[in-house]
Amino acid sequence: MKFGGTSVEDARAFGRVAELVSRHTASRPVVVVSAMSRVTDALLEAFEAATRGEHEAALRSLEVHFERHVAIARELLTAEAAAEFGATVEAARRELEGALREASGQTRPLPLLQDSVVSCGEQLSSQLLAAVLRARGLKASHADARRCVITDDEHGRATPLREETERHTRELLEPLIDEGGIPVLGGFIASSAATGETTTLGRGGSDFTAGLVGAALRAREIQIWTDVPGVLTADPRVVKDVRTIPRLSYAEAAELAYFGAKVLHPKTILPAVVRNVPVRICNSRAPASPDTVVYFDAEMTPRTVKAIAHKTGVSIVHVTSARMLGEYGFLRAIFEVFERHRTAVDIVTTSEVSVSLSLEDTSALGPIIEDLSRIAAVKVESERAIVCIVGEGLRSTPGIAGRVFSTIKDINVLLISQGASTVNLTFVVEERHAAEAVRRLHEAFFECATAELLAQIGGH
Repeated sequence: MKFGGTSVEDARAFGRVAELVSRHTASRPVVVVSAMSRVTDALLEAFEAATRGEHEAALRSLEVHFERHVAIARELLTAEAAAEFGATVEAARRELEGALREASGQTRPLPLLQDSVVSCGEQLSSQLLAAVLRARGLKASHADARRCVITDDEHGRATPLREETERHTRELLEPLIDEGGIPVLGGFIASSAATGETTTLGRGGSDFTAGLVGAALRAREIQIWTDVPGVLTADPRVVKDVRTIPRLSYAEAAELAYFGAKVLHPKTILPAVVRNVPVRICNSRAPASPDTVVYFDAEMTPRTVKAIAHKTGVSIVHVTSARMLGEYGFLRAIFEVFERHRTAVDIVTTSEVSVSLSLEDTSALGPIIEDLSRIAAVKVESERAIVCIVGEGLRSTPGIAGRVFSTIKDINVLLISQGASTVNLTFVVEERHAAEAVRRLHEAFFECATAELLAQIGGH
């Protein structure tokens, strides 16, 4: 059971989580928890301030968050347990003070120190949740995730080492589970196999931790408890009449996560796929509401389309050269540039003399353009959006592409990609047209289809 930051944002939320865990004691749960909401951002801001030499002000800025933890402990724990947790917070404060001072003096590599600082949020939330569960009469104990998830030493976005992680996870957690205990781990944090130093797994790392731990323990299922009712057919900020998708395949979920459905991190899928463990996305604020289960495979829906995802803030890089004509090695040269600058590419389309690529991360765009310009002519288009139609069997169902593009026939489509995956049809439009395109497509594939089905039922 993994709980995100908004699921542990205050005392009431911690109480809800405790109630949810107590309902699942017969299933022998393992709990993974994120930092309390807003804490990781505050830690990152404090670290940035410390690197500018403002370590004392940085530490003071965190006091309000230390107090949030202590206040929850006072409200939900006995006086003795609250005092014990207060000592834990004080130890974290001293540890942070040392790390921020080091960051100010840059006495050690900054990425290493940053991981040490931001890990504090998960360490505190997991220790607090374990104490809250014990206060409810559950046999819970804090387990340090850094002893379970073992990674390389790429600080900030470390890659877990599968065999080491599985071995360490089983060695630490299985004895606790066999004794009827409930281990509580902080998500997102890990440790380097080479140095033992704290590492972090990057954005969505708590979901990743849950996937890794669930796979290592051969869990019956992995539950991701968040603040939305499962995976939705579109972004509810754009489309009003969205609904929860009851069942997704791993391929569909990965595509949706990658192209904008942020309820599930793409990396979460990988360890679950390997071990065939279902992933259930639930709403911690409304546990009885519909949820989504992600399986290894899923049946096609009558409409074929399961969801419409979109991602704004995208740039398109067009690379054109007559050298491509009949030549080999040109594509390799292009992708070596992106590899050198550690920049991921979303969509790729090619013609005889040009390649077009979409980028979400443009932090290294300047050097990328400079390198690409040595081998070809380069043109960049910004303020673009990716729209992704997702569903098993999409490619094998006649007429889907025609229906998609006739629905948005007056919106200029700048790039189209279909074929690399059997479960998505992806295209690029100007960012200002993205919301309208998503609304029209959702109406065409979900709202109109539902109305047609109801009319057929009424006719019979």
